[in-house]
Amino acid sequence: MTVGLALLLDLTSRLPRASASSSSAHSHAGLSAAAFAATAAAAFSSTGVPLSARHLFDFPGFTVAHCDAGTTAGWNGTPELINDLNTKILNSIQQARTDYIQYPTKEYPSELKPLFSAFGLKNFTITTLRSFLLYYLPLIQPKPHTDTDDEDEDLLQDAPPEEKHVDLVTPFHNSVKQIMRETSIVTTRRVLERIVIRHVSQRTAWKLLKDASKSAKRKAARGMSTPQYTFCVARTTFRAHALGVAAAWVVQSIIEVYRCFIRKPSDETLPSDDDEQFDDMDKFRLFGRKVYGITVKSCFSLVLASVGAGIGALLHPVHGQWFGCALGDVAGPVIAIIVFEKMQLPL
Repeated sequence: MTVGLALLLDLTSRLPRASASSSSAHSHAGLSAAAFAATAAAAFSSTGVPLSARHLFDFPGFTVAHCDAGTTAGWNGTPELINDLNTKILNSIQQARTDYIQYPTKEYPSELKPLFSAFGLKNFTITTLRSFLLYYLPLIQPKPHTDTDDEDEDLLQDAPPEEKHVDLVTPFHNSVKQIMRETSIVTTRRVLERIVIRHVSQRTAWKLLKDASKSAKRKAARGMSTPQYTFCVARTTFRAHALGVAAAWVVQSIIEVYRCFIRKPSDETLPSDDDEQFDDMDKFRLFGRKVYGITVKSCFSLVLASVGAGIGALLHPVHGQWFGCALGDVAGPVIAIIVFEKMQLPL
């Protein structure tokens, strides 16, 4: 439509003049200028750049000469300017495509695992085997060999052998408790993940729910320096491991509620007589001390798991990060106890 209007105005400007008056000349010059403006608008619209944005491409503009009606107004350096404009537009498009490929728009996908994933066949089997091995492996350790003299051997042969009863019930009970504790922690984490999805922003939820091992693998492909890579992996692990530590804190606190308020506690620091019961103040004092110890150990686990993941990722982005995180998580409570004992602080 713009091109048609420009051609129409240009044809009108070429009509023969009725008189040589100055008004007619100015009118035809105005028509010629209007035709040129419409042609310029058509050129800009064909290139996809609005007139209001021509200053962004360093376009110098155009000039209109006051001339006779029969002479058309020209655009100074029209081919060169149009070529330069097209070149700049193409370069801008290519640069935008390159930037999008190198630095695409970041998305925040949140993939929630099933609520009762801890009771799946694979996860529950691994948890069961690990719990039973934890408490039954110490029972099958070989006994240390003792050097005895010949006289002692004769006495041992004469004496009747003493049979030692091996307690298999207590490790079984401990294994069942460990299974219940681990499945409760995983289920509590799934509940916390759903609470996070509903009540925090999408970006924050993605940071708390992302897979730290996959994130470490992606960071390894960016060519970061060693200190920056270690710091980024440790920070990502800190965020991704926070919900797991929070779930463990909640479950352990509930267990301490049962031990302190439902079952009769037995602690050397509190008055323990067979005929006297703990009053409420002693129970709350014991519960507060237990929660304080759980909180300190959880903080140590979170920090050391992050540090271990950052160091382990230097060896391998995926397996090293996972192993370092697991090692720091286990060593956290032990180091917390050692530190507080050295500082002579109650824990």
